[in-house]
Amino acid sequence: MLTRRQTLSLAAGAALGAALGQARAAATDQAREFRIGYQKSGALVIARRQGALERRLAARGIKVSYVEFPSGPPLLEALGLGAIDFGTTGDTPPIFAQAARANIVYAATLPAPGSGSAILVRRDSPIRSLADLKGRSIAFTKGSSAHNFTVNVVRKAGLAWGDIKPVHLSPADAGAAFASGAIDAWAIWDPFYAIAERTQEARVLTTAEGIVETNSFYLANGTFAKANPAILGEVIDELARVSDWASAHTGEVAAALAEVTGVSLEDQTRAVARTRYAVKPVSDEIVLSQQAIADEFHKLGLIPKPIVVRDAVWTAPTT
Repeated sequence: MLTRRQTLSLAAGAALGAALGQARAAATDQAREFRIGYQKSGALVIARRQGALERRLAARGIKVSYVEFPSGPPLLEALGLGAIDFGTTGDTPPIFAQAARANIVYAATLPAPGSGSAILVRRDSPIRSLADLKGRSIAFTKGSSAHNFTVNVVRKAGLAWGDIKPVHLSPADAGAAFASGAIDAWAIWDPFYAIAERTQEARVLTTAEGIVETNSFYLANGTFAKANPAILGEVIDELARVSDWASAHTGEVAAALAEVTGVSLEDQTRAVARTRYAVKPVSDEIVLSQQAIADEFHKLGLIPKPIVVRDAVWTAPTT
């Protein structure tokens, strides 16, 4: 949970259709700063290095700033509180956030191939199949995409949720626990997945491919999106351009990610090879997929009440 001081510190610190014309936007959109939350991968890191959003929003006199987060749940906490205006996470954090009545909206979809997430065990682990996870401890970040991945792995194994020992840890803490042997398995995403493969004698028990269809999302603070629809539309459009560029320049992408995040070029190269760069609308199909996750999490008692995902989907402005 962010403290008030942390929240104040954060606050200080062609994809979805045609946006409103600039003259109209100047009269209606109010923002003079655009605050972005990002993680150690993805198009937002590339956009930051290229200065793409800074250039796109300069004509409006808007300052762009970035805040790094270790995972989706704290990013969405900051987003809901209004400490940042925009960010990206996997499929599960928005569900927990909406269940907590966070002030967020889905702005766009980023298809996420399942090859970028894995259940890892140590190389000498006796765990050889998904069924062997029965009675074992599995670490993941609560409310993250790895949480949903773990739920689906348990089902795929023919086990009940109570058959495993969930351990809620941040990526950094889970990495340390994995290295020491304090946990049996670890559900994690890139680039942490790539780092563990190289440095911690990790063996892949399974990736998410064939187990769960995954998506990531660009999300915005609801109040910001309502007050600044044209700005948000321009940002999504620019990120679509950045994603198109990244798809055609994976070597440069890996080098840029390594430079910005401090993760080694070797690890980022491996992670980029498992990444798909694209920006798409939040389609009816995607809404149904998210709703299915939300319904299952409520059934398992992981969120306290049912939610309607469609209520949190932003509609892009049109001229």
